[in-house]
Formats: sequence, structure tokens, C-alpha cells
Amino acid sequence: MILEMFLLQILSKSYRGFIIVMTFLFYTCYHMSRKPISIVKGQLHRNCSALPSPPNISANDTTWCSWAPFENSNYKELLGSLDTAFLVSYAIGMFFSGIFGERLPLRYYLSGGMIICGIFTSFMGLGYYWNIHALWYYILFQILNGLAQTTGWPSVVTCMGNWFGKGKRGFIMGIWNSHTAVGNILGSLIAGAFVSTAWGLSFIVPGIIIAAFGIFCFFFLVEYPEDVGCTPPQQPEDTKENLEDMPVSYNSTDTICKSTESNEDDSGNAHTETEHPQAISFFGALRIPGVVEFSLCLLFAKLVSYTFLYWLPLYIANDAQFDPKAAGDLSTLFDVGGIIGGILAGGISDYTGKSAITCTIMLILTAPMLFIYNYLGQTGVSTTVAMLIVCGILVNGPYSLITTAVSADLGTHESLQGNAKALSTVTAIIDGSGSIGAALGPSLAGVLSSRGWNYVFYMLIAADICACLLLVRLVYKEIRTLCGGMRKSYTEM
Repeated sequence: MILEMFLLQILSKSYRGFIIVMTFLFYTCYHMSRKPISIVKGQLHRNCSALPSPPNISANDTTWCSWAPFENSNYKELLGSLDTAFLVSYAIGMFFSGIFGERLPLRYYLSGGMIICGIFTSFMGLGYYWNIHALWYYILFQILNGLAQTTGWPSVVTCMGNWFGKGKRGFIMGIWNSHTAVGNILGSLIAGAFVSTAWGLSFIVPGIIIAAFGIFCFFFLVEYPEDVGCTPPQQPEDTKENLEDMPVSYNSTDTICKSTESNEDDSGNAHTETEHPQAISFFGALRIPGVVEFSLCLLFAKLVSYTFLYWLPLYIANDAQFDPKAAGDLSTLFDVGGIIGGILAGGISDYTGKSAITCTIMLILTAPMLFIYNYLGQTGVSTTVAMLIVCGILVNGPYSLITTAVSADLGTHESLQGNAKALSTVTAIIDGSGSIGAALGPSLAGVLSSRGWNYVFYMLIAADICACLLLVRLVYKEIRTLCGGMRKSYTEM
């Protein structure tokens, strides 16, 4: 019997490890498929004066090698409109995606979304082979892809929430959330490999990859522990009592798989016996303490992060005079810093138990670092490398913490009385609010960059300060809790 329980524990850990790897890969594909547009921008509008011009081209024409309609002087506004189309549709769709995600089979919803994303991403690249120069074509598929991309985040977070209980998970989710940066890096490298020769493949190859993983998701994703004979991580009291006879330790973060024999004794399988909790309403999720503050904070934090995501390669190419491929490769260092920042923020939050304070400290350090990077970041390659990594750590640390551990904690808040079904809606509200900022940042950058990159960085610094201010109430509350705990410890001495 003890050996059987030990083997069941090993099986449970194997399932959980499988879910971590699968959801990591799935959301890596989402970010990989949305990254190519930032790499291709430098190819859509180029300074062609250094290239040998064809015989029928005037020597004074410095944009003959650009892709119409992005060859004119207003190319930054047109490129910005592509970002706006994607991000606005993403932000709007995100508020509905969580609601759909809670009411539809998660496996179908996620796999279908990935396949559709692959199709729409590929259509962007087909514009190159079909020689399409109409702006509306690219805007249309940016809008459609933005809506399809909303299927990803609520789905993977909800799946993780189904398998992992409430506890100190900032560090593990910080590692898990590196899928965002890994996807950005892979998207940059894949798009960069084709951008100078046939930029259509910069979209088509990532589109094929995410669609292929969508098919894999359809056949292999396990939505609930109950589907494979495992108990969910956060059990009601009566279910916990039923586990007391099992010779195995149990805590709120464990999923325990039952033996085949015990499943046969049940009147039905585990999935049909377990009634999954009812979905929460949109306004009910807003009433959860901390949801509004962290949602608005993420709006400004994601504004900064996504401005870097969409405009950093072009900024490096213009300011440091790199070619599009080299600028794209160099921009991945920001995402490398993002991986470190997410893990660091999660670890600090776990150790202190103060997520608002952790976010605020990193946001306070971000503002001067953005100022320094703008003025000193391009003075040398080594300086650029160091500054990009540091900026990535500080910018993406709070962003990663809020979208993962904080969202998961709020989605399983004690006020919900064990109803973890709210996780998808809470995640969608927080990330949807952040996506509003993600839409505003690149759009404003497209306008401000035409006046000079300094204005873009002033906007980013202002957004960072606003993100800090929105957490003041939660920081004050955490400080009071911290001081109260210190006084209690002092009196007990």
C-alpha cells in the first residue's frame, strides 16, 4: 500500500510537470507569433541610398527598396497603426476571452485559438508573396490576429490554476512566465533569419509552428486533475477528510492521483463525479480586493513593456545604425533581462509575501534607468548590452509578477470561498487592462518618435511613475501588516 501511494505521488508530479511544460510551450508560441512585426518594420521602410539602385530608379530615390505603402515619410505612423490594430483588438477581446474560457472546454478553446493564430499570422506573410501593398489588408489581419491571441493567456493560467493550488508560487511562476521572453527571443531570431531575404517567411514560419502546437494541444492537454484520476489541489473540507485515510502527506498545492482500483470502486469516474464550480461574473471579479489596483498598475507597466517590444528594434536600428537583423538580435537582450526580472520578482515576493512592495521598488528603479538608457545606452556595444539587460529586469519584473502569481492569488482569493473558477475572469480583467496600455504605448510611440526618441522615453517614464502611484494603497496596507507582525514578534520575546 505504501509503495502504491509512493507511485501515485510520482504519477501526480509527472502530470504536473507535463502541464508546466505544455503550457510553457503553448504561450511561447503565442509570443513567438506576435513578435515578427517588430522585426519586419525595419525592412518595410529602409534607407536605400547605400544599395545599388536598378537602372530605372532615380539616384535621388532613397526609399525604392521599401515596401509600399510604408515608403513615405509618414511610415512611422503607418507602422504604428499596425500595432494599434493588433493591440486594441487584443485589449477589447481579452475582457470577453476570460468569460468564454470559463464556459467552453479549455482544450478546444486553446487549441482552436492557436490554430487560428497560425492562420492569421501566415496571412501577414502571404502579403509579401501575393505582392499586396494595401494598408487595409495588413490592418485587417492584425485585428483578427489580436482577437485570436486573446485565447492564450486566460487558458494557460486557468490550466495552471486547475493543477496547482494556492501557496508560495511566485518563484515557480516567475520561471514559468519566462515563456513570454523565450517566445519573444525565438520570434526575433526566426523572423530575423528571413527578414533580409524574404520577410514573408518571418510570419509564415512562426504561424506554422503555433498551428502545429495547437494540434498537439488538442490531443494531449489535460484540463483538470480529475480527468486522469487525480484530486484537485484545493479541496473542499469534506473532500480533504476523505483523503485522511491515505498514507500520504497532503497540502493545498498537491494533486494526488488515485489508483485504478479505487477509481473502479467509485460509482463513476472522477471527472463525472466532480462538479466544477460556477463561473463568476465580471463585476463580481472586480469586487475582489486588489483586482482594480493591480489591473490599473499593469495598464501602465505593460505600456512600457510593449513599447519596447514593438519599437526597440527600430530604435536600435535608427539610433545605433544597425541593420534590421542585427537590431532584432540585439533587442533580444531586453527579453533575456525580462526572464531574470520575472524570476527575481517572484522569488522576492515569495520570500517577503509582499507583492505590491516588490512591484513598487522595481518600478521606482525603472524610471531613472530608462532616462540613463536613452542618453547613454547607444554609446557602445557593451554599454548597450548591459543597459538592455538591466532595463529588461526592471521593466518586466513587475509585469511578470502581476500577470502570474498576483493574478493567480487574486483569482483564488479567500473571499471566493474556494471557487477557483474565477481565475480565468480575473486573469482576463488584469491582462485586459494591461493590454489597453499595451495598445496605447506603441501607438503613442509611433506619433512621438517622429518628433524625436526623447519624447518616447519621457512618455515611458511618466507611465512608470503612474504605475507606482496606483499601488500606494496596497503598499501602505502591506507595510502596516509587516509592522504589525514585527510588533507581535517583539511582544512575544
